[in-house]
Amino acid sequence: MNRPVIVLGAGGHAKVLLGALRAAGERILGVTDLDPSRVGQKVLGVEVIGDDRVVLGYRADEIHLVNGLGGTGSTDKRRSVYEAFADEGYSFATVTHPSAVIGLDVTLGEGAQVMAGVVIQPGSRIAANALVNTRASIDHDARIGEHAHIAPGATLSGGVRVGPGAHVGTGASVIQAVTLGRSCLVGAGSAVIEDVPDNATVVGVPAKVVKTR
Repeated sequence: MNRPVIVLGAGGHAKVLLGALRAAGERILGVTDLDPSRVGQKVLGVEVIGDDRVVLGYRADEIHLVNGLGGTGSTDKRRSVYEAFADEGYSFATVTHPSAVIGLDVTLGEGAQVMAGVVIQPGSRIAANALVNTRASIDHDARIGEHAHIAPGATLSGGVRVGPGAHVGTGASVIQAVTLGRSCLVGAGSAVIEDVPDNATVVGVPAKVVKTR
């Protein structure tokens, strides 16, 4: 990144991102928050400069955005923020914490985020706006779809496919070559040993479908 960044959102995940951005030596212009009472306050020393509309005061070619929305289940809000600003011509920074281990022949899409302690093995593809959270592990030749969230401590074996908008919960495990469908939800601590349909919620060891949206 050679442009300064604005972080969209000032919650918990935004704090994690601020740590990663600082560790990487990036210049941070500020963070946004929808609560007007927080304007002028600071998050880890970075000022809340307004709500998301403040971005429109900058040309799209002079800043990068960072998507500060995390999520504990649905990835819809994270996706909608990304798509709204992408449609306006703004670009999103790809954020990688310096402590992450990124293997050979790994690609990270625009706005992808790789947090502290993550391991991504060779041949994997992480699509735009996907989030690989703290100490998650992704083995060789995996495919992580757009807007997906791999939560802290999750483990994906080689060749796993994760559909767009899917959420893999904290500490979940997915065995090799399994496909997780679009917008599916894998509960925290679950062990997935077979493919998961689109929009399904699976929990347990082994994981079973408990709901379909």
